[in-house]
Amino acid sequence: MRVSQFFISTLKEAPAEAELISHKLMLRAGLIKRLGSGLYTWMPIGLKVLRKIESIVREEMNRSGAIELLMPAIQPAELWQESGRWDVFGPQMLKIKDRHDHDFCFGPTHEEIITDIARREISSYRQLPLNFYQIQTKFRDEIRPRFGVMRAREFLMKDAYSFHANPTSLDDTYQLMHETYNRIFTRLGLNFRSVSADPGAIGGSGSHEFHVLAESGEDIIVFCPDSDYAANIELATSRLPDATPDDPVGELKKISTPNQKTCTEVADFLDIPIHKTVKTLAVSANDTLYLILLRGDHQLNELKVRKIPFLTGYEMADETTILNETGTIPGYIGPVGLKTTVIADTAVMDMNNFICGANEEGFHFINVNFGRDLEQPRHVFDIRNVAAGELSPDGKGILEICRGIEVGHIFKLRTKYSEMMKAQYLNEHGQTQNLEMGCYGIGISRIVAAAIEQNNDDQGIIFPESMAPFQLAIIPIGMHKSEQVRFEAEKLYTQFLCSSIDVLLDNRNERPGVMFADMELIGIPHRIVVSERSLKQACVEYKGRTDQEAQTVALDEINTFIKAKLCIN
Repeated sequence: MRVSQFFISTLKEAPAEAELISHKLMLRAGLIKRLGSGLYTWMPIGLKVLRKIESIVREEMNRSGAIELLMPAIQPAELWQESGRWDVFGPQMLKIKDRHDHDFCFGPTHEEIITDIARREISSYRQLPLNFYQIQTKFRDEIRPRFGVMRAREFLMKDAYSFHANPTSLDDTYQLMHETYNRIFTRLGLNFRSVSADPGAIGGSGSHEFHVLAESGEDIIVFCPDSDYAANIELATSRLPDATPDDPVGELKKISTPNQKTCTEVADFLDIPIHKTVKTLAVSANDTLYLILLRGDHQLNELKVRKIPFLTGYEMADETTILNETGTIPGYIGPVGLKTTVIADTAVMDMNNFICGANEEGFHFINVNFGRDLEQPRHVFDIRNVAAGELSPDGKGILEICRGIEVGHIFKLRTKYSEMMKAQYLNEHGQTQNLEMGCYGIGISRIVAAAIEQNNDDQGIIFPESMAPFQLAIIPIGMHKSEQVRFEAEKLYTQFLCSSIDVLLDNRNERPGVMFADMELIGIPHRIVVSERSLKQACVEYKGRTDQEAQTVALDEINTFIKAKLCIN
């Protein structure tokens, strides 16, 4: 492609609303243009990146045996009402009416539509398993769209849905999709991790997320570098050092701690390690107050708490409720002497001689011990966030924590949708069974931003070769003045096209600095400069996007040189 036949629109500065580096660079490089809140036009150069990602995704999905289709973006309310999600999905769903006053939505996901297809088309176990996928636009009405395409309202997604006769078949396809996703993200040149995750609103019995590792990521990833263990912080577990509580030391004693409300403040005031303190959190659920006990240096994991059957819809108790139930205010609550039901984190059960609130403003207890000063809690759960440096639950190493950007998510839906929507088949015995289902999503447009978050420098984007808008840029210096430069640049351009190399010839009448800056900004991996000076030596100048210095390559060897760089035979 010649620049004169293409469209490049770069900016020297990013608009003020851009926060993340990916948002800034995508706007500056002209990949996207903002239309409205969370809405972006993909400009020609950005669309080329999207299409390259799509191509790899499509190749690997086809390789896995999945079958492509395309479902409507606009979906009738009846199917969502049938699944029970019309009201449950919430304000993220953009609901619309047609001229006949019928309710529809702009699809945020397609479980209902594909389940309707399955119940109409699948009748026998002989048709199973099946895995359908599409690449299509979704819409979720984010309350606060931000970070460009990272959290846009309209986005491009690959979603796949598999159907099975039994859980074993579902497990096989789930594992196949896990392997397929690993191949996709590896081919895209991303530094990523697969982690165990919570199914969330999609539902089902299990799921894995795929995260591009980046400091700007919204998710916290826990992993062991010496094993395969990896999980989202919401699900992560760890092994604390084995501990056998010593016998009680010293009497239970109430001491004055004026204005010391937090565990950190109390520990500093008493000059003790914070891990010797216990924080007591008051929560309300089903009109009942509960006390949650955590070690002072640990943080509550809200998702784990919500998985406790009687705390599913819990909320933090307000000060009035706390005062009425405990006789004190937050910061001085403790489990000693109260009849309130206690839920303890597993790490708390290894503690003795600890410090906690005394249920009196300005006072704490010291030398507190289970079994002597209060009963052993009947409800003990893992309800804390793990911390870096703790032992991996598989015992194979020490946990590390990093941030990640979710770009893929796979789920075992089981029969959640097939049961509600009566998607059934006849088994080999002629019996009616609900279809087992899996769901597998990749955020195509989000991958672009995630890749840029992971790959950039002061000059701009550093695209992995597999998704770069062009593989190679040719920059002829002074081609509008030099016939020789124009001739050799056009000749090279034709040669590379014939070698199936995606090449961009910058034939603008611009200063070299402008052309260099634009090619680096948009992230083209390889660059050739053709100038009268280099041609006098029968050479051209080559520079990789991340190379510190350029190098000269003989003109008659440059084609072979570039093919080697691109691993083309």
